[in-house]
Amino acid sequence: NNMAASGATHLNSSKLNLGILRDFYRREFLESIDKCIGSKALVWDDGLTGPFGLIAEASLLKEQHDVERMFRLQSSGLPTSNVQNIIFIVRPRLSLMEIISQCLLSEEMKGGYVRKEFYLLFVPRKSLLCEKKLKELGVYGSFASVEEFNLGLIPFDSDILSMEMDELYRECYLENDFTSMFFVAQSLMTLQVLYGTIPYVYGKGDCAKHVVDMMRRMKMEMGGIEPQITPQIDNLLILDRNVDLLTPLLSQLTYEGLIDEIFNIKNTNVKLPPEKFITPEERKASKDEALTEPKKFILNSSDELFAELRDKNFNAVGGIVSRKAKTITAEFDERHAAKTVGEMKQFVSKLPHLQYARTSLGIHTSIAELIKEVTDSDEFLDSLRCQQELTHGIETDKVNPYIEDCIAKEEPITKVLRLVCLQSVCNDGLKPKVLEHYKREIIQTYGFEHMVTLFNLEKSGFLKPHAARTYQVIRKSLRLIMEDVNEQSPNDIAYVYSGYAPLSVRLAQYLARPGWRSITEVLNLIPGPKVEEVQQIPIGLRKRRASVTSSQSSMGEQKLTLVFFLGGVTQAEVAALRFLAQQDDGGTDYIVASTNIITGHRLIESLKESIEAVRLNPF
Repeated sequence: NNMAASGATHLNSSKLNLGILRDFYRREFLESIDKCIGSKALVWDDGLTGPFGLIAEASLLKEQHDVERMFRLQSSGLPTSNVQNIIFIVRPRLSLMEIISQCLLSEEMKGGYVRKEFYLLFVPRKSLLCEKKLKELGVYGSFASVEEFNLGLIPFDSDILSMEMDELYRECYLENDFTSMFFVAQSLMTLQVLYGTIPYVYGKGDCAKHVVDMMRRMKMEMGGIEPQITPQIDNLLILDRNVDLLTPLLSQLTYEGLIDEIFNIKNTNVKLPPEKFITPEERKASKDEALTEPKKFILNSSDELFAELRDKNFNAVGGIVSRKAKTITAEFDERHAAKTVGEMKQFVSKLPHLQYARTSLGIHTSIAELIKEVTDSDEFLDSLRCQQELTHGIETDKVNPYIEDCIAKEEPITKVLRLVCLQSVCNDGLKPKVLEHYKREIIQTYGFEHMVTLFNLEKSGFLKPHAARTYQVIRKSLRLIMEDVNEQSPNDIAYVYSGYAPLSVRLAQYLARPGWRSITEVLNLIPGPKVEEVQQIPIGLRKRRASVTSSQSSMGEQKLTLVFFLGGVTQAEVAALRFLAQQDDGGTDYIVASTNIITGHRLIESLKESIEAVRLNPF
């Protein structure tokens, strides 16, 4: 099972049981495929296998639901099979409709003894455009049914949920398409059906307001039918990504954040270069062949060591790993001291856990070595120095010499764009001649096709002409820059970026205590409207609060806040919220939900435009 043991990240009893949500989606999905009677083959859109793997394991589908084969959707068609039903499970994308049509046509040409029924399941919604495309291609009539399955928030771990909508930021801020907000609102309604109405709703940003308005409409359409459950979540905070564009542009410095920055974690899975993970036996077996197949690992808090390391600043990881190694060695050495049968038995009973811990230690030692190779490099350290100068507001209004060097060396374009956008955000926009200089240098060095990408970055708010100074005021008022941050045993969320506190998480921190009223003026400088709403809870369903003052609430009952990021959240922000939840005086526990998990690289990539040069025939 991909899901983690609940609550291993920190052992607060106020956590939600996210298994209830996973079971809900699993049940709905199994019901939708069980409508087809008989043997089945599922044909998966590549982008959906990861998310569905977290709610319904392949073994369950095969053993209990007549799923005999599973195929990837590809234009080369489907492998031969004798199943009665073929179910295509896809996102509503026009490019995929072409591939489905090719698969259906090649199946018809094969013929065969078994008459096959075809079904189409769109996730999360049907699309009129896609259905029209299938009709144009002449295959729509081949389907016995065309349905939709609304997969909303997928539990990734005991305190994190993602909708895995990677295009959302682009759709909302570049294409002005807010369709996805409907699915966010719907997934929040589902959450409240399972865990009770959330009494207090707060938000900041245009998309947040959209979502809250839609939830209000959906509630009215339900005709006042309330979930008859005592609310398990006390507050909902919805934040637009463009409320804080600075945080994702910086290099994350937590263990999990760096794994994601360097190797890309996808649906809690990461693929790593194999050299570091080869056992001597495997090395012998492979003889001299180059080992090219990456090693795949699942990263979640069911791995005790990963649960301990994931949110630490990378500079603190080495110490923890070496302490752990000493402990495990000492525990293995106990076998020499075991004299009596009872002592031997006791050692043997601990053995499986010890062996698991030793394997895990080996894996994380190797991962840390891979990260260290990157973080010790001049490229990484120079980039980090540049980022820290910009966030401190040092010479942000001039052309940055380090960025110029990166362009001259033709470093990856995404790295360059990320730094230029960072400078723009830290300077509240760039002076026209600085912006023009960067654009000219980028187009001359990397090619004219990047003009559209630069336009996209301007339209979506990353690059803009210089405006009134607000960043400095926000930075000082909310203490975003913390000098002398202790990376080993931190006392502030700024440790996740070695001295910069994510603005998004500061907003959550102030909301919990002393409340947003204390920062009204600063909130007005941040883009987008502020939302505050109370959802009435019937008296019989209200929580019976122990009579404790807020300063005692950590000893009494912790409040649970769901922080929902629209447009993506970074692993470092998740780490900062977990850090707040662990504070003795916090009084608030957090669960994080997001439309997807992002890094600065993936966010910039999603706004890039790939344009091929077209050669014109003069004749």
